[in-house]
Amino acid sequence: MERASAKSDIQTAPRTCERTLIYDGQCRLCTTAKEGLERLGADREVRFVPYQSQEAASLLGGEYTPGRPCVAFLVERDGTIRRGLEAFLPLLPGLPGGRLLLGLMHVPFLRPLAYLAYRIVARYRYAWFGQVRPPEK
Repeated sequence: MERASAKSDIQTAPRTCERTLIYDGQCRLCTTAKEGLERLGADREVRFVPYQSQEAASLLGGEYTPGRPCVAFLVERDGTIRRGLEAFLPLLPGLPGGRLLLGLMHVPFLRPLAYLAYRIVARYRYAWFGQVRPPEK
């Protein structure tokens, strides 16, 4: 889920009472990561919404474009929209080892490497991990 260079990684959307992580519901890596986060109970106040839903389009407003998203999005309670790697950083403290990873993000050379790794994986996620079928209606 690639980081856009022309836009800020943090924008604003309408207020909600909980955080909403918007993930690519057709990406095998993304859906597996979402299931792992749910299993670990990273943050019980996070809802998971597939990008390919009307709810995601509504929450993201002008950020939403049809097709595959380039990044994941986290819509905060106050409407702030975090994009790409920034969408996952607030969830780290609730994960095993997450506080350590968050601390490592303060090491000057590691943060840019993390952003680069995110962009590379995001760009090639379908080639490397494949896609999942949308749920049957």
